[in-house]
Amino acid sequence: MEVKLIECPRDAMQGIKEFIPTEVKAAYINAILKCNFDTVDFGSFVSPKVTPQMRDTADLLKQLDLNSSSKLLAIVANERGAEDAVQFDEITYLGFPFSISEKFQQRNTNSSIEESLHRVEAIQNLALKHKKQLVVYLSMGFGNPYGEHWDAELVIKWCERLYKDLGITIQALSDTIGCATTDSVDYLFKELIPAFPRVEFGAHMHTLRENAESMIQAAYNAGCRRFDGAIKGYGGCPMAKDDLTGNMPTEIMLHWFEKQGIVLPIDKNAFMNAMNESNNVFYAH
Repeated sequence: MEVKLIECPRDAMQGIKEFIPTEVKAAYINAILKCNFDTVDFGSFVSPKVTPQMRDTADLLKQLDLNSSSKLLAIVANERGAEDAVQFDEITYLGFPFSISEKFQQRNTNSSIEESLHRVEAIQNLALKHKKQLVVYLSMGFGNPYGEHWDAELVIKWCERLYKDLGITIQALSDTIGCATTDSVDYLFKELIPAFPRVEFGAHMHTLRENAESMIQAAYNAGCRRFDGAIKGYGGCPMAKDDLTGNMPTEIMLHWFEKQGIVLPIDKNAFMNAMNESNNVFYAH
């Protein structure tokens, strides 16, 4: 399977408190769409009270130049958000943050894990009805900061249940707070990928820049071929802790893959333009 890179400007922007004008977001995402990423996580259909930065996602979509090979992904947190998202033909993927931490699930989507399973089922049914695919992110996939029980077998159990009970074939293990180790990354992907060959497993890592290459290498060598990133490592999960651990920097991923001789379809000139365009979004806020 070829490597898929998912660029996540939504994840990068959502924690910024000052509202970024829609046209500024659109200019940045349009620059990203020229780069040939497999998928762009561009926005979310969630309550504006929870994520006010993304309240303009529907308007943003109207300003995007979709003459691109990249597919669009939007995050939803419940059935109502999914009902909004599936109305747009331009969106290929819905993403749902499913936490294996009870406390984080409450904090992130205001529901218990069991309630979230029912949400996943309803959203999956909506997605299939509207010819879209659901991507489930397993938040706290590499550890738990709240003192709750966590081990790799717990992650594997939930991955199995999501696939066997609900038919979720794209699952991204998410290092929500940057606590993954190369050993935990290696172990989980080596266990999951052979056990569930019909599931596409991804790595959505929040990490410090100095740890980024070792995490990419561990995931890739363990068989992972789907990687999420954000230009310059901006962002992180605003629901997790007060201090954000940034996203996996896309430029570090590109550099690592190039060093390994792994050919990606990314347009380097377009990527440099997107890097420059990011200054208008992030340095201005």
